[in-house]
Amino acid sequence: MQIFLDAFGNIPDPRASNARHDLGELLVIAFVSVLCGSSSCAEMAEFGRAKENVFRDFLKLKHAIPSHDTFSDVFAMIDPKALDAAFGKVLAEVAALLQDGDVIAIDGKALRGARGKSESAKTRMMVSAYASRLRLTLATVPADRGAELEAAIEALGLIALKGKVVTGDALHCNRRTVAAINAQGGDWCLALKGNQESLLSDARGCFSEPPEGYPEAITDEMNHGRREIRKAVVVSAKSLAEHHEFPGLKGFGRIEATREVDGKVTSETRFFALSWLPTPEVLLATVRAHWAIENALHWQLDVSFREDDARNRKDNGPANIAVLRRRALDVVRRDTSKTSLSLKLKRAGWDEAFLRKLLTNISTA
Repeated sequence: MQIFLDAFGNIPDPRASNARHDLGELLVIAFVSVLCGSSSCAEMAEFGRAKENVFRDFLKLKHAIPSHDTFSDVFAMIDPKALDAAFGKVLAEVAALLQDGDVIAIDGKALRGARGKSESAKTRMMVSAYASRLRLTLATVPADRGAELEAAIEALGLIALKGKVVTGDALHCNRRTVAAINAQGGDWCLALKGNQESLLSDARGCFSEPPEGYPEAITDEMNHGRREIRKAVVVSAKSLAEHHEFPGLKGFGRIEATREVDGKVTSETRFFALSWLPTPEVLLATVRAHWAIENALHWQLDVSFREDDARNRKDNGPANIAVLRRRALDVVRRDTSKTSLSLKLKRAGWDEAFLRKLLTNISTA
């Protein structure tokens, strides 16, 4: 547990000098409570009181467990970027397992319950950079009022991208994002749609009459009664980079997907801007890996942590508690026992020995 206290000690404390509760201890209680299923400041305080004997094994708690108002006030004030950076230090050994060629997916997720009735769905959002193979959040940056692009560029600036492949949807297929990735020595595979109309038009043109003998890769999968066939082709686009002022553009990828569900067949063709020329097999794997941020992160946040139902709305509170949820997910994934993630979260609250195991084995995977 000391590793958490040491990391939290670097977070600037915005409270007055006469604050009663130690900031690091308060954050430990909050994080452990989220790891065990808490979703609000009131639940953090209640969990702390219920488990006070456990916390006293490694915390001083000079003024007992903070009240729910204290948790709420602290999370409204502290910087969510500093909180996420502290967790980055805790999980540094896991992040060090990244390898060349690993996919880092970038995407935003709205905090739907954190908005008032008069606010749009994009008023509060968290943008995450996610290591698909490790299933680890590398950085999370809040994006208020729909500023997802700026938050994504900031998140990428916090990560060592050399040798890695950044993936993202069409929003991130723009000159500013690719320039930021290029500057750090990373590669990119970005969905290409109508927001880059001229580039998309030229991409389609490259595939209208592909050079003779261009290799392609095909996958044919059956899962849960659904059959999906994907065909990938990669072509060179190096001559177009200067024309479109799109730095680092080397190629285009095309994936044609045909899906059959209950006898109904649908098809879709997707195009991608590429900073290198992968084999078609690698393109398929890269695009597939991007979906980990949706399936392993965003979906789990809603299913296991009920993030869409969270009603934290005060100042920095929504972003800070969103950081705790993402990092709790990172920690519980370090456990390799064959049990569902939701059950592991419940077990952490029921079984103190299992909770201690989760908190002390964060560097193993």
